[in-house]
Formats: sequence, structure tokens, C-alpha cells
Amino acid sequence: MIVITEIIGALKKMVLPHEVKEILRRPGPDVVIVQTREELLDLAVGGAGNETFDVSYDVPGRGMVREAYVARCKNGVVGNYDDIYMRRRDPDSMVIADDLPTDKKTYEQRFGGEFEPVRLETFEWLRGQEKLIIMPFYSGNEALGLGYASLLIAPVNAAFFALALADIQGFIPRRSVPNFFKPKATVFVAPPFRHTHFDGKQVVIHNRQFDYHEVFSYNLYPGPSAKKGIYGVLLNIGEQEKWVTLHASSVKVVTPYELTVSILHEGASGSGKSEMLEQFHREGDGRLLLGRNIITGEKFALSMNDSCDLHPITDDMAMTHPSLQDGRKRLVVADAEEGWFMRVDHITEYGTEPETEKRSIHPPKPLVFINMDAVPGATCLIWEPILDEVPSETSPNGKPCPNPRLIVPRCMINNHVDEAVEIDVRSFGLRQPPTTRDNPNYGIAGMFHVLPPALAWLWRLASPRGHANPSVTDTGGMKSEGVGSYWPFATGKMVDQANLLLTQILRTLSTRFLLIPNQYIGAYKVGFAGQWATREYIARRGGAKFNPAVLLPCRCPLLGFSPESIKIDGVVIPKMFLRTHLQPEVGGDAYDRGAVMLAEFFKAQLSKFLVPDLLPQGRRIIETCLGDGDVSDYYKLIPKL
Repeated sequence: MIVITEIIGALKKMVLPHEVKEILRRPGPDVVIVQTREELLDLAVGGAGNETFDVSYDVPGRGMVREAYVARCKNGVVGNYDDIYMRRRDPDSMVIADDLPTDKKTYEQRFGGEFEPVRLETFEWLRGQEKLIIMPFYSGNEALGLGYASLLIAPVNAAFFALALADIQGFIPRRSVPNFFKPKATVFVAPPFRHTHFDGKQVVIHNRQFDYHEVFSYNLYPGPSAKKGIYGVLLNIGEQEKWVTLHASSVKVVTPYELTVSILHEGASGSGKSEMLEQFHREGDGRLLLGRNIITGEKFALSMNDSCDLHPITDDMAMTHPSLQDGRKRLVVADAEEGWFMRVDHITEYGTEPETEKRSIHPPKPLVFINMDAVPGATCLIWEPILDEVPSETSPNGKPCPNPRLIVPRCMINNHVDEAVEIDVRSFGLRQPPTTRDNPNYGIAGMFHVLPPALAWLWRLASPRGHANPSVTDTGGMKSEGVGSYWPFATGKMVDQANLLLTQILRTLSTRFLLIPNQYIGAYKVGFAGQWATREYIARRGGAKFNPAVLLPCRCPLLGFSPESIKIDGVVIPKMFLRTHLQPEVGGDAYDRGAVMLAEFFKAQLSKFLVPDLLPQGRRIIETCLGDGDVSDYYKLIPKL
């Protein structure tokens, strides 16, 4: 009786939209508003004492369909999906249902009709559920006064989804709901609709209204909805208020010499955001293997006795609200999340990344795992993902899911930073394929490049998704993730986001820009070692402000400048890691063919922004690229290095 009274009291404090009131009206479902995370953990596995739970729905014409199954392990709960397609985010999952300005595909364009009947049917389906979970939370950073009241409504058997959202964004306990809690956004969860209405596809529909944003999640993988759906809410708010939530990790790097440099790393999924927050992976002898030549087998390793200390700030979503900037000339960011949705496909065995492994095996409180092999009652190990394909003669070990995830509350991250931080360096990540004389490709960038601000802006407009992306279902070739690399999650106009990014760069010119590739540097397999080495180097030298005399214009103008030479802890980095055409296995001809590929890709992407609403300075920058301008042309457009 006490719990029921508390739930009624919490609901009375909320200023709910009419549609939500209709879902909750009597006769209707019982309602759960949790007080503790432990309640959510129990609900995720179907109740206290349960070790496993099937998340199933009655689908007309098919009977009961299991969408997911959840297991309780010693170190947390693990969610897995029967449908392999559901184990990664579909980059085409977003659909816009309203009439506000957008460049995204609308519901009518994709499905040939109006969304309103399906919207009402969704409300009716939720109203018909035996029990609903209602979870109030804040999108953004409430601790810094940048939280936006939000609400989740889902069937109670989808509590695993609610738990994931609660760990990513936080939640408000029922006794702590503030008076006049008025949601600016509501997430409605109706999993069987993907079968009855959307041909089994991941579909997340955004319906923007005046001062209110509806998100309809028709699947249970949290990537496109609980994670990126809320990201879309923040981007929409920022578009109205003229600020951006960047798709970026950020970290304070403290060197052995007590220098501190703050680095923000942007880019598409798989571009090294999470890795920027990791200590570099040492070989058995303690060195960092910078690269292995895929043709000759030659290896080059670095000896660094002392690595930098890392103080993570953001993992994936960095708010740049004007109230944080306060006139400062460097970019200022704050975390937009309470927990981090971490991909751990690079951890393939014990000892790869000890800090993350320890955190996941012996957490201070149970964690949420996704796409992991789980034995109820045992310890979930993050280097044992669920198999997409079982072992066979051609694949003795089977095919592991490429997108194993865990959600780690920020408070569990060692040395994490809660306040807003000024950024010294903005880097952009690029997944590169191998490039050789026999197989020329666009993987021609060296270990890092210094970008003039105008060119840095162009990289954010083009945002290549890059080589072998592990996080999304579409991995073929180089495709664009779109403006800022967050375009898949934005609901509005590309040109508006482009203008916001350019304005932000112009107002924060004391922050410097780098381009950092990963996976391959020419003919060398590097993984993320080049990124880690760059982070150590930039921190040790106190930032990315270079004397122009030590920078060389690149053969490919889109790569900006390359340092003439660099030395890390007394070790000189071979110049072929800085300028890939110096590698005998690459050479000038293959490099130039790769440069043409990059140029053609950029021109195809940038031409979309030449619309009347583009800022005049932005138009000049894009026209410079379309006219094959050189590095000095970009520098003159915004002269800052």
C-alpha cells in the first residue's frame, strides 16, 4: 500500500501530456515507478530470485516471439537478442513523423502513409498492457543545470531496456520526483510493432512538437533509442537554442612531467572515442607496438616507461551549452550522460585492458552487459561475446558478435571529471583501410595531421564512417556519417548543424585541430596504437600549437599539415609513419590515387551543403575544396594554427 501511495504521489507531481494521461487512465495497466536501481535489476529478470527471463510478445499471425533474453550473472545482468540483426544499430533506423524542417526521411516517404494511426495504435497497445514501467529521468547533465525533464513508458517486461536507459541517462526515484515535472521528451517502447508494421526492421520514430519531443522505439536494442534517441532529443533542443552536443570523448591527460592537456576526440562510431580514454596496450616487454607491416612483417615498437595519467570527461556525448562557454576562447564541454555505453570488441582475451576488465569482473554494483555469452549465476566475461555464427568446419571458433557492450556508470570510471572542462585539442578519428602499391586506397593519412580550422570544419561535414565499422549493420566501403559525425541522430536540417559547427569553431579558435587515423597507416596495421602514441606526444609537448616552420603541407591537401619529425621519450618516429608515401610498399602513385578517392568523397558530400542558408564563410570554404585548393588556401580562410 505504501508503494502504491508513493507511485500515485509521483504521478500527481508530473505535468503529463494528454496522450500519456490517456495511457494511464483507468481502466488501464498497473504502473511501476521504481525507487531504487535494485528494483530495476529485479524487474529486468522478471522478478527477485529469477536468474533468466524471456522478453516475449504475442505477435498477430506469428504467436509468441522472443525479442530478447536476459540472464542474471554474478557481476550484472546480460541482455541478448535472438535476431542477429538486432545486435547492432541500423544506421537507417531514424524516421521523422512531424512536419517541422528536416533533411531526414519522413514517415510518409519511407512507409507511404501518415504516422498518426500508428501513433494512436501504439498508445492503445501500451494502454492494453498488464503492467507498465514509468521512468522519469533527465536528458543531459542535470548536475550542471543542463538537464531536460524526460519520461520513459514501456511494458514492464521490457525492464531490461529501462535499466539500460537508467544507467546511461540516470533516473529519478519515485520519492524524488520534483513538483511540476513536465517532460520535454517521452520515449514510448512497443517492441512487437517492428514485426507488425516495419518488416522486422529497427525503427525509431521522432515526432517533434512545440516544446515537446516524442520518441517511439519499436525495438529493444538500446543503441538507436535509449542512447541515440536521447541524443537526437538533445540535438533538437540545441538546434532551437543554437548549441551542439558533440559526438566525442574527451579526457584530461596529465603527463609524467605534470603538464595537463585536455583532448576532445570526435568521429563516427569506431573512430577511437572510447580508445582515447584507455591506457595504451603494452606488449609483453612493456613496449607499445606502433605498427606491423602487412607485407614484410616488420614491426616498430615504442618504449615509454611512464605513460600519462588519464582523467576521462566524456565518452560519447559532449554538451557545449553557451552557459558553459562564458566568453572563453577554448571550447568548453560537459558530459551529457550518467553512464557510458562502451564497446569492448577490442578486448579479445584476459589481460588486454586490465582496468576495464577489473571494472567489469568486480564492479561495486551490478552492471548491464549486451551481446555477451552469459551463464546464469556465473561471471560474465567481456572478452566472450555471443556468437553470431556457431563453430563450423570453415570457422572452428564461430563468428563472434562484433558489437559486445557494457554500460558503466560514470561514477565507476577511475579519475573521472564531473565538471565542465576547457579543451586544448580537438581531434577527429578516421578508420583507414590498408593501402599499398598493389591495392591503393584512401588509407594514406599518417600518424596524425594538423588541420587549419577551415579544413577541420570540412572533416566534420564529411565525417567518413571508414573501414570495417564494428558498431553498425552497414560496413561496406567509405560512407558519410554526416555533419559532426552525429548526423544519424539529428532530426533537423544539415545546413543548420553545419552553421552551428562553423560558428562554434570561429568562437573558440584557441582550441587546435588534429586528424588521427586508426586501424592502418599505409601498409602498417596499427589498430589504435597511432592514436595512443599521438595522445602521449601531444600531451608531453603541452598541446598542438606548432611552429609553422616544423609543419609540411601534405601531398593531399585534405590532410592539412604533417610534422616534419617527432620524438617520443627520446625515440624518433620513422617518417614513413608521418607521411605514408615514404613507405616503399605505398609510394607516391598509390598515395596520389588514395588522395583522389578522398577528394572525390569530400566533393560528393560537401556539395550537399551549398544551399542558400549556408553561412557565406562556409560557402567559401566548401568552394575552396571543390576547386582543389591547397592547404595554404584553407589556412587563409581562417588563419589559426
